[in-house]
Amino acid sequence: MFSRICLLLLLLVSGGASASLLSQQGLPARYMQTTEDAAVWAQVGNRVVTVGNVRAGQIVAVVPTDADYYEFRFGFGTGFIDKGHLEEVQGKQRVEDSLGDLNKPLSNQNLITWKDTPVYNAPNGGSAPFGTLADNLRYPILSKLKDRLNQTWFQIRIANRLAWVSSLDAQEDNGLPVLTYHHILRDEENTRFRHTSTTTSVRAFTNQMAWLRDQGYTTLTLYQLEGYVRNKMNLPARAVVITFDDGLKSVSRYAWPILKANGFKATAFIISSRIKAHPLAWNPKALQFMSISELKGIQDVFDVQSHTHFLHRVDDARHPILLSRSYANILMDFKHSRRALSQFNPHVLYLSYPFGGYDDDAVKAANDAGFHLAVTTVKGKVKPGDNPFLLKRLYVLRTDSLETMSRLISNQPQG
Repeated sequence: MFSRICLLLLLLVSGGASASLLSQQGLPARYMQTTEDAAVWAQVGNRVVTVGNVRAGQIVAVVPTDADYYEFRFGFGTGFIDKGHLEEVQGKQRVEDSLGDLNKPLSNQNLITWKDTPVYNAPNGGSAPFGTLADNLRYPILSKLKDRLNQTWFQIRIANRLAWVSSLDAQEDNGLPVLTYHHILRDEENTRFRHTSTTTSVRAFTNQMAWLRDQGYTTLTLYQLEGYVRNKMNLPARAVVITFDDGLKSVSRYAWPILKANGFKATAFIISSRIKAHPLAWNPKALQFMSISELKGIQDVFDVQSHTHFLHRVDDARHPILLSRSYANILMDFKHSRRALSQFNPHVLYLSYPFGGYDDDAVKAANDAGFHLAVTTVKGKVKPGDNPFLLKRLYVLRTDSLETMSRLISNQPQG
């Protein structure tokens, strides 16, 4: 059963199959009742995983398929359950009484599970259990309420059922961390940039990536981050986005092999006018940029996106020149960058503002140039419903301990 679902979802992820049956019109849901405890699967990020179970005797709305499983709504995507665990519900009224109000809008808020988490039929720990959500999930919340003991309950929707999760068992999602890096050097060769906050050490970066791996973190692409911001994709709880600005040669020399060894993905925001025709001889005392061949060589790890074309400069007052340019000039540059980078990526949809500088013209130009998201250097995490052209990021410095990094990217609210 699991292997067949894996095959289906792999096809969906790779684009080799049409959209899920749930997104096709003309396929009404059928209400079924579980005859025994039933495991369910869904796509979370780019993986198919077990996402929990539904207890025996629960009513769920499913879409029939020609395979030996049914599909149903699970968060922002599709869940799968074996047909052998379900039977037709007897009596329409029983279904209507059990389901309640299913038309509540989402609240731009998720819960996060850090363990297998009980789900109840009512906001009461003594009510009948609906099932469980598995460890390491983000799941959309419809609303919250306090019970008579002042305990908070999260209302969620699974397979057209309203269900409840206690705040004692799950946390509210305080946002996804998007990490920012620029330059990486070995300590012994870093004689010029040691006190530059945007330069980290090979040793520190190696330790940070090993820590993320050992803690079970998944690295997300910006396509997945967009799905998160726009409430369109199920994602894991232990997740982080890794970005590198500028396109420096040290990224291909040092960051790429470290990320590759850990099985991680990252985004490279490239200043398209500074791409070299041929690789430069390595010089750790200079800020060198990657060549065409070097950029192509890191694409098994890095997704190439835009850091503008000619606008990555400052004026005499050390202010980003973007802030003194007209809307038309900014728009032309953004479009030029997208065209120049298309040799590496036909889907240049994301932008990093140079030096974090932006204004109303830049935001409008980013949208009009065809970008879907843009990131800043404003400190903070990304949350569903954020302005997609003003997304926050976080820095992990060379001198930060792993404990500091843990606090920074943990699910604690940011001050």
